[in-house]
Amino acid sequence: MLAQKKILIAVTGSIAAYKIPLLVRALQKEGAEVKVMLTPAAGDFVSKLTLSTLSKAPVLSELFENDSWANHVQLGRWADAMLIAPLSCNTLSKMAHGQCDNLVLATYLSATCPVIVAPAMDEDMWHHPTTKANLQTLAAHGCTIIPVEHGELASGLIGDGRMAEPETIVSFLASFFNTSYALQGKKVLVTAGPTYEPIDPVRFISNHSSGKMGYALAEELATQGANVTLVSGPVSLKTVHRNIRLVNVTTAEEMYQACMQNSDYDIAVLAAAVADFTPEKPASQKIKKGSSDLTLVLKKTTDILASLGTQKKKQQLLVGFALETENEVENARKKLEAKGADLIILNSLNDAGAGFGTDTNKITILTKHGVLKKFDTKQKTEVARDIVATLIEMLP
Repeated sequence: MLAQKKILIAVTGSIAAYKIPLLVRALQKEGAEVKVMLTPAAGDFVSKLTLSTLSKAPVLSELFENDSWANHVQLGRWADAMLIAPLSCNTLSKMAHGQCDNLVLATYLSATCPVIVAPAMDEDMWHHPTTKANLQTLAAHGCTIIPVEHGELASGLIGDGRMAEPETIVSFLASFFNTSYALQGKKVLVTAGPTYEPIDPVRFISNHSSGKMGYALAEELATQGANVTLVSGPVSLKTVHRNIRLVNVTTAEEMYQACMQNSDYDIAVLAAAVADFTPEKPASQKIKKGSSDLTLVLKKTTDILASLGTQKKKQQLLVGFALETENEVENARKKLEAKGADLIILNSLNDAGAGFGTDTNKITILTKHGVLKKFDTKQKTEVARDIVATLIEMLP
């Protein structure tokens, strides 16, 4: 997958830079041509001599060296991909705000190739709102972000923020070049999050869905070039990719209407946890606590997946989700057949790390052709890549 690919690695000031010599060797074994550049701070963590010896090319770190100009424009055009790894918190902030005070930043700002970043920082820095906002800015500018890993950090803490291992980065790059922009020009509908079904002006029926799986899918689909309409229930998440059009809704009926208005999709992925029932007559005023019990009369909400299934065209791909607690595969297969979907993404509350509110998921994909694919527990961003890769395989 990486044979003859030109990879420009930009190393920034992070202890995770010690992994870059291993990454250079791994990429070369895959047939890639590698060039390396450093920020001034990166030289404190890994030597130019080591990297130039392994890459078999001079390692640049200054805009002007030995009375010559390091042509950052040429470097950004030479590469098939620019990989910034590790991406420190400092360089992340500079990239997000367009600063240009070193060779790496000058090359990033002038690069015409895809830019991929592998962040590395301590847990508290990783979870800081400013870091999240800067990452969202990078993603909105078209950068692809390799998820950090959970593990031992330089501080001695155990947590999120560890840079992806070299073999993970190599696998990510191979997948990126294999499927990059495979969905260019495709119209995709995604639903995410819960719905709120009002009982009165202050109370509602809902569930524990965080929307993380649906949002991860929207981001991955957009990264592959699709024009995504994301119909989202009430969540605290934000979209970051410029190819995503967000439609905010609250109730199941509003989500149904929004989906019907966007039924001219090429692919629809219904990841939302839509309420199956809604109060028949919501109270117009807050219901006061009385001496007697309260009885709620509920009615069924419109089944969005089934509605889209009944009008699905031959060239459209329709995907549903099934969260089960018993007879998982059997119930998912029944849903697949009954709703007219092309495939169902099954997850079970019996699996650790799956279900609502978590950053991980464990899925099984069932297709209408009888194919069953099981996956291990992974971060939802990685699960999204598995699902999208399956969708790409199923496209005509």
